[in-house]
Amino acid sequence: MALRRIYLFTLALVWGCMASSSSQQTAVAPPQDLQITDPGLLGSLDIEWKPPPNVQTFNECTVKYKFEYRNTGDREWKVIFTRKLKFRVGFDLSRTAEVKVQTLLEGQCTNDVEVQSEWIYATFQVPLQGKLESEVQNFHCIYHDWEYLKCTWQPGLLAPRGVHYGLYYWYEGLDHAEQCDDYIQDHGINIGCMLQNLSQAEYKDLSICVNGSAAATLLRPLYATLRLQNLAKPSPPKQLMLSTSTSEELQVVWSPPGGETPPQCLEYEVQLAEEQGKAKAVWASVSTQMETAFTITRVNQSRISCVRVRGRTNNFCADQGFWSEWTQECFSVSREEDKQLFILIPVILSLSSSLIIFMLIGQCRKRTPPGKATHMSVGC
Repeated sequence: MALRRIYLFTLALVWGCMASSSSQQTAVAPPQDLQITDPGLLGSLDIEWKPPPNVQTFNECTVKYKFEYRNTGDREWKVIFTRKLKFRVGFDLSRTAEVKVQTLLEGQCTNDVEVQSEWIYATFQVPLQGKLESEVQNFHCIYHDWEYLKCTWQPGLLAPRGVHYGLYYWYEGLDHAEQCDDYIQDHGINIGCMLQNLSQAEYKDLSICVNGSAAATLLRPLYATLRLQNLAKPSPPKQLMLSTSTSEELQVVWSPPGGETPPQCLEYEVQLAEEQGKAKAVWASVSTQMETAFTITRVNQSRISCVRVRGRTNNFCADQGFWSEWTQECFSVSREEDKQLFILIPVILSLSSSLIIFMLIGQCRKRTPPGKATHMSVGC
């Protein structure tokens, strides 16, 4: 018994030593020389690093990197797993850019267990000019019908009279940042911009800067990174039509809006307005769907007075989007008791007419002298 205990104890020591040795052999160093550079593309920064010094010793393993980035103040990091050593990603340059990278090692040299290195960190901040209150306010963009982008803003609180604003933009595929050539003005001041032909920027980071200039005054620029598909607003649905089927169900059908909005990227909300007597009708949402037809059952018909439909980009094509305006159609559906009354009225009128005719015929016969032939004449 004692010999067995000694054997088990010796075996445990050997196993522990082997595990410790294996762990030491598969340790991996973090990447080196993490750098952030600004190529002048309005917030798209180049992130670059070098492999760890001992990476050549892991011939039987795969070396990857976990790259994370965010702006100071963001709750969550954006994560990329890659074998590359360089990335270009978008930041809000009005806040500090933060990045971190670690090495991931996995394969035969680690017994197929993923080994992670320590993190390395780097930050980047552009020198900010002017006071925060001099930055433009209420910056807002909508991508109308997937055809053009309309951005608007208001002058900053500390912006002096005669301020001049310019909007600059860049996305992957452009050689350099470009300036808006179609401004919206109010009393000679640029307060918005219309950008056309942006289909190549869809599903990419669109970097934007709104900068201001004024005599003897420094104004803080506004930086933003947009995703066009998340700013899309379609036109209202077209050709809303109502019809009653043989089963007395009310069929509501419509067509997708015009423009360049992909039909497969749309979802629709259907609302019904129910009669409330003399009170104003109340709209109630009954369906959110991708189909362009909806059926109202016979039970609910007598309480419906209007139908309206609107659309927006669905979650298969975007993370969010703006609803279109409503397309509305009102109608009148008779109640069941009204239908019965409409059936009875013709029957009553027919019977009344027949009775009047027989009475007139009877009166005519009474007026005819005895011995004379009776002749039917219209109007007696």
